Amino acid sequence: MSGDLSITSFHAIIRELSEIESRLEMNIDTTLWISDPHGAGGRFVSILKGRFGLVWRTAYEALPKTFSHAKIEHLDRIIKKEQYIEDHLYRVERQDVIASLIKIIRYKVQCVQSFEDIRGNITKDLKTVLENLILGFPVPNIVYEDKTIADKVISSLSKIVKQVILGQLIVLGDVFDRGDEPDKILRILSQKEFNPHVIFVWGNHDILWMGAAAGNKSLIAEALRISVRYDNLEFLGRLGIDLTRLKEFAERIYPDEVSGNFKARMPLSRKLEKVLAIIQFKLEEEAIKKYPQLGMESRLNLEKFASVLKSGQTEGLTDTFFPTIDTDDPLKLTDEEREIIDDLADMFTGSRQIRRLMEYLFTEGKLYHINNYIMNIHALIPSTEEGMFDELYGKSGRELLDHIELTVKDIGESYLAGRPREPFQLAMMFYLWCGPKSPLFGKDAMKTFERYFYRDKETHKENTLYWGKNIQNPDFMNRLMDEFNVERIVFGHTPVDVSKGQKIASDDGRAINIDGGFSEAYLSRGHSLIQTPYALYAIILPTPEEIIELQKKKEPSKLQFVMIDTFDDPKKVKDTFIGKKLQARRDELIKELERYKDSEFVS
Repeated sequence: MSGDLSITSFHAIIRELSEIESRLEMNIDTTLWISDPHGAGGRFVSILKGRFGLVWRTAYEALPKTFSHAKIEHLDRIIKKEQYIEDHLYRVERQDVIASLIKIIRYKVQCVQSFEDIRGNITKDLKTVLENLILGFPVPNIVYEDKTIADKVISSLSKIVKQVILGQLIVLGDVFDRGDEPDKILRILSQKEFNPHVIFVWGNHDILWMGAAAGNKSLIAEALRISVRYDNLEFLGRLGIDLTRLKEFAERIYPDEVSGNFKARMPLSRKLEKVLAIIQFKLEEEAIKKYPQLGMESRLNLEKFASVLKSGQTEGLTDTFFPTIDTDDPLKLTDEEREIIDDLADMFTGSRQIRRLMEYLFTEGKLYHINNYIMNIHALIPSTEEGMFDELYGKSGRELLDHIELTVKDIGESYLAGRPREPFQLAMMFYLWCGPKSPLFGKDAMKTFERYFYRDKETHKENTLYWGKNIQNPDFMNRLMDEFNVERIVFGHTPVDVSKGQKIASDDGRAINIDGGFSEAYLSRGHSLIQTPYALYAIILPTPEEIIELQKKKEPSKLQFVMIDTFDDPKKVKDTFIGKKLQARRDELIKELERYKDSEFVS
């Protein structure tokens, strides 16, 4: 017999086989998706505490069908508040609440390991009581009869419910821009409570900030421009960005109110916005000319714009005062502009606060993620009008996405290690932010320049390319499913306004857009998508105004459910992509076990 066999390895094989077999028969973890929070930190955290509507559905699946919706809604409020609440319409005894919470926990906890995770987070003063309740062992009657003890038990069990119901949280990008608390959102996602459960997929606004942090100066100007456009000056202060020199320059060259379509509320912010916009456009066009392989020549606006200014025929412009544009050399930065952007770049790339945020995005983030045969991406897979995968850098489909992810990761490694970044890679980050074939953008162009300076609104239109049409095409969807070995794709990026009849899912349920316009700058609503062992459904979240109105009426927040699919039998781990890997490992172990037959280790 081979000399590498031992009683230790024999027992290890048995143990691993047993664990794999148990895992394969477990129900899939519940997965929760959210997309495009865009800096709405307070709203994100408040809704995350309620698990984006997941509590209600979990209670619905775990509890007997005799439970009315009203009773489940009341239990949902108790869990969210983590305290017992008296109901004005009917009485729900504390004992009933405790029993219901235990049913939910048992529904979600399917193995010893899961229970051990719970046990490690139980407060010491109730440890024995809570463990006995969950395991079905006897507890003293006082646990139910004494209101103070019962209320503490309900509070602790509610915390445990919120812990166990969330198996995986997938964030489909765009944490940055619009709102002023992207740092708060990233801190929450990286906390011990959430980090093990979070999958973060990059959005184009995240890539903008990642490219800026890595040293792309046009993206630094753009990230700062968007921040001042939304008057997020305090946010920039928290990041250690000192705008004193920029403010002095802006006040000096624009002593009066600026014209043009600058949207910041504060007059000073509008001046900063204009200064940064001109610097941004100059640097962008410099990069486009330096790297023709980007294929973005259509975004060269400044020389044509300078010709219009020189001609004096400026009726179609929103603004004619450009003291920093040399009409004979419009791409050239003035000496002071160059000094300012260099100073801002030093602060941006050297900020410890920005580095902490970027470390999470570069190391934890990814371009796409596949789980349970569902592909997750922020926006799209580049495709042609004919419904084929489009090429970029000589690659398409999965090969293209993998290449882009490796490139971004390489940039991140250099940035975090303090090594010089390769210039074309930084230019590629600009392309990923707003290039037409970027899997993070998907429009013919980003028309920021035209929206600022041209009156004709036809020039402002950003034409969406072929993704929306192609995902309605069964042939394209079959091609996509085969390319990535998946059954569905979930994405965000473009808000879906259900109030106008727009649909979250395609007719066949294979393409699902969960961007509900989360932030105030969009629809102030937001969606979440949830997959449990029994269903796949979207939740349409209420707006802050709707929540306030319901609170005035002393009514609970109402969630709208959009059912996408239901499963007659609960989905098991063996039905997933991970399950297939586990089955392959199981087969390897069984072959190993065969070697022990007739050995002294097996009686």
